[in-house]
Amino acid sequence: MEKIFKNLNDAQAAAVKQTEGPVLILAGAGSGKTTTIVSRLAYLIEVVGIPASNTLTLTFTNKAAREMKERSMSMMEQNGAYPPLLCTFHKFGLLFLKFNMHLLGRENNFVVIDTDDKKRIIKKINSELPTPLIASEISRYKNSLMTPDDAYKQAELFNYKQIAEVYGEYEKYLVENNLVDFDDLLALTYKLLDENPELAKKTSERYQYIMIDEYQDTNELQLKLIQKLCSTHKNICVVGDDDQSIYGWRGAHIRNIIEFDDDFKGAAVFKLEENYRSRAPILKVANALIEHNRSRLGKKLIATRGEGEDVATLNSNDENEEARKIAQKVQKLLDSGTKASEIAILYRVNVLSRSIEEGLNRAGIAYKLVGGLRFYDRAEIKDLISYIRVITNNHDDFSFKRIVNKPKRGLGKASVDKIELAAHAKGSSIFEYLKEASEEELIALVKKKNAATLKQFVADIEYVAKVAKESTYEFIDVLEDTFHLKDIYLNMQDGQERILNMDEFYGLFRDFIKNNPDATLDEFLNELTLQSDQDEVEGESIYMMSIHASKGLEFEHIFIIGMEEGFLPLIGEGSDLEEERRLGYVAFTRAKETLTLSHAASRFYKGRRSDLNKSRFFNEAGLCDGSLKVEKNSNFKKGDLVRHKIFGTGRVTGVSKAGREFKLQINFAGTKRDILASFVEKL
Repeated sequence: MEKIFKNLNDAQAAAVKQTEGPVLILAGAGSGKTTTIVSRLAYLIEVVGIPASNTLTLTFTNKAAREMKERSMSMMEQNGAYPPLLCTFHKFGLLFLKFNMHLLGRENNFVVIDTDDKKRIIKKINSELPTPLIASEISRYKNSLMTPDDAYKQAELFNYKQIAEVYGEYEKYLVENNLVDFDDLLALTYKLLDENPELAKKTSERYQYIMIDEYQDTNELQLKLIQKLCSTHKNICVVGDDDQSIYGWRGAHIRNIIEFDDDFKGAAVFKLEENYRSRAPILKVANALIEHNRSRLGKKLIATRGEGEDVATLNSNDENEEARKIAQKVQKLLDSGTKASEIAILYRVNVLSRSIEEGLNRAGIAYKLVGGLRFYDRAEIKDLISYIRVITNNHDDFSFKRIVNKPKRGLGKASVDKIELAAHAKGSSIFEYLKEASEEELIALVKKKNAATLKQFVADIEYVAKVAKESTYEFIDVLEDTFHLKDIYLNMQDGQERILNMDEFYGLFRDFIKNNPDATLDEFLNELTLQSDQDEVEGESIYMMSIHASKGLEFEHIFIIGMEEGFLPLIGEGSDLEEERRLGYVAFTRAKETLTLSHAASRFYKGRRSDLNKSRFFNEAGLCDGSLKVEKNSNFKKGDLVRHKIFGTGRVTGVSKAGREFKLQINFAGTKRDILASFVEKL
């Protein structure tokens, strides 16, 4: 027990000891959130005596799950036969479906497809409408638990009726090929719990103590899933920060944390405000910025590490000058002995990275672009993954078509399409059709030599699949020796780099099998699908990433570029100023020692050079001299449409100064009222 409470402050210790009923732990940035969660898990198991198998802890990234598991286990003396289940939401869904998919009339050897696979399937079904739009809408439908029929009935515009029809075809394809997409991992899990009350009861009774990390990032579906898991008890503890809710664009709902007490009555609330990460000047600007938000539960970060350097402002005429200045500052840090991996450059909009990349290249400074083309998204790696998919699931037509001509087997698209039509006419997969078809049947579709090649290809796949069942470790060598996949790239300009990537993949596979000797190919494939951008943050180079990708990370020195109106905050259709402010707060609080905020007077963007205004966040964070420092929400003018929580939508008819605030005269459907600017939201 001493080990558990050794490094906890009073607020953390109180949260750890509150084991029964709903608990909300409001954890400010750098306030020891992870320490509190892992200590609470260890306390439940080690002190209270709850069996580890009766606990469930969910988070959002593999990196966080790994760290939390290691830290909690190190606090426990008695590591039982059943370790606590601590994983991402989607990994939980994957495990749950593996045991219960049969209740939906489907096999449990399904394969999880990634976003790229999803888009390829959609494009095949419909190439008229933009594929990203369809993919996004299908994701939205699934997270709102809407069937294709529901989506069709609710669609008012013709295009959206088309999207609903594509959704129906897409779902049919997934079921026929026993595939699930990322959203299915949670949507199907909820469906099973919702349609099988006994299963829901049994599952809830198993997981008697549930903890959710990063609760502010949960969406509507995740809330419903959590409520199902808590159906037989109310022992739900959530940890999060309403000030770091930055994923509204992908469905996360800040109301889940703001209204936690409405969803789980009688919640005990603990605030963690002592910050162990950042120097006082950094927290001062972060606190000042976020105080401008109205939709928040309210807390203030308290510095425990003392004073440090003031937050620096970098003024540049354009993005090229900005890149030169940042490269110089980075080099100075490196020369002083700072590790490259302790420096990060953040931006709100990905395209801003280009000029900084060029500046760093010119200065000879190594960097890593997090969230760029991920390793597993490279064509040569996707081909390898597709081979493994076909070997583990012969009926995966999608993957089969990707590899049937890699290496080249003399088959054009027309030939593959003919084979696919013939297979579907017989109600079978392409692989099954090729295996069963006579030589004469194949020759009617393709040339004689191609027919023989296809028969050999099918036989080779069956041979490698047999090896995989006998020895998963040897499988990867047999795969390469049988199909000679590296040979594809021998004469390509970037061939050597691609072959090195393949070698890296083979090494990763062997490492996975070494650490999981009983694992199947399916398990390896599903682990790959659950990778996230943050799993890439390792090694010695400075990091460049979007603010979204930086959440949960910390660095000694942070540079934030693009601190201009239109970039941070992003202004446009659908943008939410409060969420933009939370993004600024997240970015500021990644810094431990120094924070540099950079803005340029002009940037080349979308094909032309534009003059830009300095971000309002400088004023709001108290970083400008004079009266501007204290002006809040001063960007209202006569004629603006605004929304008030109580009075609804109105139009501004006048603006006047009221002490340190601005007073707005607003016409709410004929009723005129004077309201302080900070109490309304601009539409």
